Amino acid sequence: MNFQFLKYHTEGGTATITLNRPEVYNALNNEITYELQDAFKTVAKDETIRAVVLTGEGKAFCSGQDLKAASGSGKRSFKESLTKRYNPLILGMRNLPKPIICRLNGVAAGAGCSIALACDIIVASPVATLIEVFINIGLVPDSGSGYFLPRAIGSVKAFELCSMGNKVSAEEAFRLGLINRVAEEGKLDEAVKHYTDYFAHAPTRAIGLIKKMLSKSATSSLEEMLEYEAYLQEIAGSTTDHEEGVRAFLEKRKPTFTGK
Repeated sequence: MNFQFLKYHTEGGTATITLNRPEVYNALNNEITYELQDAFKTVAKDETIRAVVLTGEGKAFCSGQDLKAASGSGKRSFKESLTKRYNPLILGMRNLPKPIICRLNGVAAGAGCSIALACDIIVASPVATLIEVFINIGLVPDSGSGYFLPRAIGSVKAFELCSMGNKVSAEEAFRLGLINRVAEEGKLDEAVKHYTDYFAHAPTRAIGLIKKMLSKSATSSLEEMLEYEAYLQEIAGSTTDHEEGVRAFLEKRKPTFTGK
């Protein structure tokens, strides 16, 4: 794939998508949001890809909406921008039946924070920060932050972060349960590789079903979830990876999953 504002690289069953506007801390203009949509569609169609790493070039992960670019385009509809640019991206990430690992190399602000939270695993550099910066320009969080934050840390703390725009360090984010791991200094790639090595050889279809299951659980009753679990288990039970897993267990060896 040829992109203007992204780097796209595949290796060993993993696709790495890198936001590539380091001169503006990977701020989001119109083009890069559409390119991100296309990149995740490409991942979805490529059966050789078993996991995705999303990161930023340079010092930042993503500083959010490019306000300078937006101000130069005249009066705009926030609703239209979200409906066409951001919402399809977030839905594409959450509906992707493959795990997304956020390599949080620096600040994730505003919509950049939302995009990070939309990932399945977040591995952060010790200097990385998260900030719901919307309030500083008189706006409300969007691009999924209003969904992800309270589910991750509860409504009380979510309100504080959203209404005060507090910067959250990597260590605090880990304590709050917002991220999975803080890498040691200089070992971010090594920490990310721990996850990509696992997911690139894991039963990918089962992991995709787990994503669907956990998303649905946020708004479902116990009865609904029991029924949905049974439905998904029927699908998982018909996969090649399930057959291989059982066979490997009986043969007392490590399974070789193909993601099918």
